[in-house]
This record gives sequence, C-alpha cells and structure tokens, in this order.
Amino acid sequence: MQALKETNFHFPQQTGFYRGKVRDVYYFQDKLALVATDRISAFDVVLPRAIPYKGQVLNQIAAKFLEATKDVVPNWVISHPAPNVTIGKQCETYKVEMVIRGYLAGHAWREYSAGKRTVCGVSMPEGLKENDRLPAPIITPTTKAAEGHDEDISREEIIRQGIVSEEEYQQLEVYTRALFQKGTELAAERGLILVDTKYEFGKADGVIYVIDEIHTPDSSRFFYSEGYQERQDANQPQRQLSKEFVRQWLIEQGFQGKDGQQVPEMTDEKVSEISQRYIELYEQVLGETFSPQPYAQDLEALQKSIAANIF
Repeated sequence: MQALKETNFHFPQQTGFYRGKVRDVYYFQDKLALVATDRISAFDVVLPRAIPYKGQVLNQIAAKFLEATKDVVPNWVISHPAPNVTIGKQCETYKVEMVIRGYLAGHAWREYSAGKRTVCGVSMPEGLKENDRLPAPIITPTTKAAEGHDEDISREEIIRQGIVSEEEYQQLEVYTRALFQKGTELAAERGLILVDTKYEFGKADGVIYVIDEIHTPDSSRFFYSEGYQERQDANQPQRQLSKEFVRQWLIEQGFQGKDGQQVPEMTDEKVSEISQRYIELYEQVLGETFSPQPYAQDLEALQKSIAANIF
C-alpha cells in the first residue's frame, strides 16, 4: 500500500506554503488548499512512516461533520475536490485551541490523578474516577504552538495577555459549546459518546469561522455508549474510538516524545494494522463503507484537482 507522505506542488498565484505535522497547506490570495497527508503524529512528534488512507479518512470525516454543523457555526469550507483535500476561506487564525471535555479522560484525567483539581483555571469536583462524566462540559484551552508542545492556559490568561479579546473569546466559547452539543447528538445517533474534542477558529472579513477538522479520531475521543455505565461501575477501561491506540502502543514501546527517546520501528505489519484501524474508525463514526482512493499514486491528478478549484 502506498501512502502520501508529503506534497511539493507549485501553483501560479500561490502566496505561501506551510507544512504542519500532518497537513500541507497552500495559500492563495483569499483561499487555501489543505492537503491531509498520511503522516501521523503522536506526542507532538511526526512518526517516521505514513499510514495509507489516514488522510482520506480524517478529511472525509471532517467534511461530513462540517457539513452537518454549518447551520450551528459558520465554517471555512468552500469545496472538497479530492478525498484528502479541502479548499477553504483563508482566515486569520486565533492562537488558541478550544478544547472541550464532557468526561474525565486523557490529559484531564492525568492531571486529576496527579492531585490537581483545576485544569486551565477550571475547577473539577472531588471523588471522580477515570472516564466519569463531568457535571457539565468544561472548556480547557491550550496555546497553539507553531512548533513543539501546546500548553494549557486559562481563559483569564488568554484575555489578560491579549491573545484573544474578551468579546471574541466569549464568542469562541459559545461556538465551542454549540459545536460540542451538536457533535454529541450526532455521535449518539451512531451509538457513541463524544468524550472530548478540540476546535480551531479563524476570522475573515469580520466573521468568525470554525476551521481545520472537527470530530475526527485525531482531534476527538469517542466511547461506545453501549455498556459505558457497566464498565464504569466495574472499574473497567472504556471501549473507545480515537488515536489513543497509537499512543498506547508507543508508550508500551517506551516512547512518549521526551528528549532522548527513540521512536520505535514501525513494521509493515504495524503500519497496515494502524491503517485498518483508521478505516474501522471511519465506518463506525459515519456508518458508511470506506471507499479507498489511491491518490498517492497520482500526484499530478491531485495537483490538477486543487488548481481547478482555486482558479
């Protein structure tokens, strides 16, 4: 299986290019083309091997959820000319990621289990255990780092430092809660619980838009609804859909992205296994059969599809 590790296109009237951890972004005057490559990252480290079809999986899940939530919050999407490409409005990005949590899992649980009862300035009650539902969803923003690790930050610090104005930050919170509520309803239709997720926002012509992907296994954590309470009562791990299985494998191999640690070897078998897990995630989250597109084999066609939708 071939994977799309990177693109190196050059377009007329292109004004810029940015290579993120997993996306290649081509900038034009008022638009951008986002190519979801098959690169995979964990612990803020890009792993050495790309995962076939991962980009398509994430881009198409995001496309479905952006379409389903466009009446809730305006989004940046103009078109999807290829399975792993989104053309959208170019926005001035807010330098925070809006993380919202309905359950005590992941980073919030690690902080809680270490004895902390506040995350990003938000208080959490005593007596909770891992994966418990929180009394109400909480927003725990992070800084949006160009390189390295994102850092927890409180609402108050965001406003005090002038990262986002108070008025606009209040709007980001309103949009975050509205998207999370809609995402929760859509997940429930698939027998899933939307545990936590993150949203990114930008602004163009005075309008705030949700940008990038939403409700994908890379940006979100899902539990299976069936048996959730029984597993909690029995102190058993929850069945979940997310990228967590990749992180757990890396941890088992002694890697957590810390200085001096070596990324473990990813064999063909491991790459194939991760690819299959992403396809399973797609089919469970959307309730549709995945149709793989071998775009990695035809970069010229991919480039033409972008150009045709930009100019």
